[in-house]
Amino acid sequence: MSGTLGYLAYRIFSGVFGVLPEPVVRRLGWGLGYLVSFVARERFRMAVRHQRRALGGSGDPRRSARRAFALYGRYWAETFWLRPRRRREILARTDIVNIGYLHDAVASERGLILALPHMGNWEVAGLRGAAEGARVLAVAEQLPNERIVDWFTKQRAMMDIDIVIARRGVTQALRERLTAGGTVALLSDRDLKGRGIPVVLFGEATTMPAGPIALALQTGATVLPVGTYFRRGAGHTFVVSPPLEIPEAGTDGERVRLGTQRLAGVLEEIIRAAPEQWHLVQPNWPSDREEPA
Repeated sequence: MSGTLGYLAYRIFSGVFGVLPEPVVRRLGWGLGYLVSFVARERFRMAVRHQRRALGGSGDPRRSARRAFALYGRYWAETFWLRPRRRREILARTDIVNIGYLHDAVASERGLILALPHMGNWEVAGLRGAAEGARVLAVAEQLPNERIVDWFTKQRAMMDIDIVIARRGVTQALRERLTAGGTVALLSDRDLKGRGIPVVLFGEATTMPAGPIALALQTGATVLPVGTYFRRGAGHTFVVSPPLEIPEAGTDGERVRLGTQRLAGVLEEIIRAAPEQWHLVQPNWPSDREEPA
């Protein structure tokens, strides 16, 4: 029963937000997210820790964490609001900084890996990528509720995003897309299984997924780190970083390790550009599970 209720909740939110005008959706999402920050105390505590890292001693981490929740609310509201009929409207309110890096990578037909942190609205980023000839294949987390997974997969397909579920065979699916000259998008700042590559991120040891660099070495694909940002009002800005340079010397393991550390450094810069838009609210460093905020 709980699984059915969860699925119905998603459908109801989608129906309600889907009929509202964009300004109302954006502000309502912001307000609901802000209110949730006072209820989800453990998640808020974790967001404060992460904001403190990203701010590096400047600014108020608690205020920034409130804004992170508000913008996460905006992300969900926009996700429920997205419809194929709004494609032109959405694309008209997006712009890409350093778009040449994206076009060059697509034209090379070597395959393209877009490495993103949990920022802004990556659903809209996928839609804009498709409009630029880089329709992405993204990985979705395996959830207990198959109906919700199926709903999300169909919703994203309507917005020109292909989805593969994080289960056995996922790596092969990503590899096949890249060897065919296609594009893969990977959220790269959170190691879900905790078995990734040791890195230093914001001055503290943690792990990050090996996937972006390992797949690049296996397929010859280009890795482009990308920042996805909300504009102050309606719309989104996407900033493409230069192609990540992966060390050519050493064993494959050493190259993955050094390449992942380089990616960590670029993701730091992307997050620091707008830390309040980094809506990561789960433990991401070993110390997050050991110490109070």
